[in-house]
Amino acid sequence: MTQLPRYRLVVDVLVLMVRDDGRVLLLRRAGRVYASGLLCPPGGHLEEDEPVTQGALREVAEEVGVTIAPADLEFCHVIHHRSPEGEGRMGMVFTAQRWSGHPFIREPEKCSQLVWADPARPPADCVPYTAAVLKQFCAGDLLSEHGWPMGGAA
Repeated sequence: MTQLPRYRLVVDVLVLMVRDDGRVLLLRRAGRVYASGLLCPPGGHLEEDEPVTQGALREVAEEVGVTIAPADLEFCHVIHHRSPEGEGRMGMVFTAQRWSGHPFIREPEKCSQLVWADPARPPADCVPYTAAVLKQFCAGDLLSEHGWPMGGAA
């Protein structure tokens, strides 16, 4: 019996920074990046030998210049996503309600605007993956699938 190749995927880390009024921070992607012009939360993919919490804290610092204490980072959701190109990704989503510093655009070649949005009514120009994450976040669900045919929420 032939053995199928081991399944591998990219692991994304996303941080929903939640203000006292319940709005979450989204970044408008810009330049020569995936989903340029659309909104998504601070985040990115893990680097080699990096645990998910460290990756989440690193991405927030790199993208919006704030520091979140590890104790203030809370797991809230995992989403198994399949991109329109068929690439599998696992998104580990965290929330933070406290941070030090004021968010600002640290990577203007990748981001053109910061938007505080109501997660229950996300802007129409969100990355579809982001809209799916926000929907599940508002529902309090811990696990979802997105972009998979037959069974995953498209």
